[in-house]
Amino acid sequence: MRLNNQASKPRSSHDTEREFGGTLGALCIPIFLPLTVLFLICMSRSPEASVFQWPPLLPSSDELWDPLAPLLLLGWIAFHALLYLMPLGKVSEGLVLRDGTRLKYPINGFHGLCVTGVLLLLFLGLGAPLGHLFELLLPLAVSAVAMSFLLSVYLYIRSFWAPSHALALGGNTGNPLYDFFIGRELNPRIGNFDLKYFCELRPGLIGWVVINLGMLMKEVELRGSPSLAMLLVNSFQLLYVADALWNEEAVLTTMDIVHDGFGFMLVFGDLAWVPFTYGLQAAFLVVHPQTLSWLGAAVIVTLNGIGYYIFRKSNSQKNQFRREPTHPSVARLETIATATGKRLLVSGWWGLVRHPNYLGDLLMALAWSLPCGFSHIMPYFYVIYFAVLLIHREDRDERQCRTKYGIAWDTYCRRVPYRIFPYIY
Repeated sequence: MRLNNQASKPRSSHDTEREFGGTLGALCIPIFLPLTVLFLICMSRSPEASVFQWPPLLPSSDELWDPLAPLLLLGWIAFHALLYLMPLGKVSEGLVLRDGTRLKYPINGFHGLCVTGVLLLLFLGLGAPLGHLFELLLPLAVSAVAMSFLLSVYLYIRSFWAPSHALALGGNTGNPLYDFFIGRELNPRIGNFDLKYFCELRPGLIGWVVINLGMLMKEVELRGSPSLAMLLVNSFQLLYVADALWNEEAVLTTMDIVHDGFGFMLVFGDLAWVPFTYGLQAAFLVVHPQTLSWLGAAVIVTLNGIGYYIFRKSNSQKNQFRREPTHPSVARLETIATATGKRLLVSGWWGLVRHPNYLGDLLMALAWSLPCGFSHIMPYFYVIYFAVLLIHREDRDERQCRTKYGIAWDTYCRRVPYRIFPYIY
C-alpha cells in the first residue's frame, strides 16, 4: 500500500469506510452474537434440536453458571500463555508496519497443541471425567463471552496510549461504539506478548479440539464406544486445527493480523465463537446419535480430503509466492504487474478462482456436517454461516484489492472472473 503524509495519520470518522453495518452493526452484533452462541448450544443439546422453535426453551440460571467454568477458562488461557512464552520453535517477522518496523512472532502453536495432547492422554489415563465438558458447555460459553467483553474494554482503553502509527486504519473513526467493536490498536502487546496473535490461534482453536474430545468421551460414557460419525467429526476438525497450527507462520499475512484492529469482533470470534459454534456437530451427536455406513463414511472422507487438498495447496502456493516469488514452485506461474511493485498470480490455483482456499474451506465444512445426517438443520449451521462469512470476507478483499491495485486488479478480475465457485460465483 502506498502511504502519503495524510494516510500515515489516524483517519477521522469522515474518511474511514465502516464495515459490518457501521454503528448499527457495532451495536447489534455484540448483543446478538453472544445470544446466538448460547442459543445454538442449547438447541444442539436438546432432543428437538430445532432452530425454528419459538419461543426457544430458555436455560435455567443453574445451567448457565458453574463456578468451575471461569476457573477452567482462566487456567486454560494462562496455560497457553505460558506455552506461548516458552522458547519453542522459531521466531518469524511479520509484514512491514507503517513506521517501517517489523514485529517478531513465536511460531510454536503446534508445539502447544502437542503438549496439550500429551497432557489430555495423561488425564484420560488417570480417569479424568473429560465427558463433563458436555454439562459445562453453557457455563464455559458464558464465561468466554464475559472474558471477551472484559478484554475488549481493556483493549479499547489502552489504545488511547498507543502511538498514532500503531492504530488500525479502519478502527480509529472517533465513534466509540464502532471503534470498540472493530478494534483501535492494530497489534496490542504487553512487552513482547502479542495479544491478537495469541488469541488468533491458541486458546480458542485448541480449545475447540478439547471440547470435541469431551463430546466424544461423553458419548463413550453413554453408549460404551464412540460412533463412526463422532470419530469422523473429531478427526476432520483435529486435522483442520493441526494444519492451521503447523502452518502458523502463514497467519502473519492474513487480513486479521495485517489489517484489522483487535477489538470485540476478533476477541469474541477467537475466544467464544470459534470454540463453541464450530464444533456443534460433536455436541449434536451426543444427544442425536447417527448410524453411518462405511460407504457413506468413505464418500464423506473423500469430500473432506478433496477440500483439504484444495485448501492446503492453494494457501501454500500463495504463501510461497508472497515470501519467495523466485522459488521454483511458483517462479513459472503467470503474473500481472501492479503499480505497487507487487505482482498478482493469474495461473495455478489462483487462476482457477480468486479464492480457491475458500472453496476448499467450504467443501471441508460440508464434510464436517454430513456425518450428522439430514434429520436436522442444526449441524449444518457452520457450513451455512461459513458460506456467508467467506462471501462477505471475499467482498472485503475485493474492495481493498481494487483500492490497492487499481487497474491491475480490474485486469486480474477479467482474467479470473469467478470468485469462489468455478462457473457459479
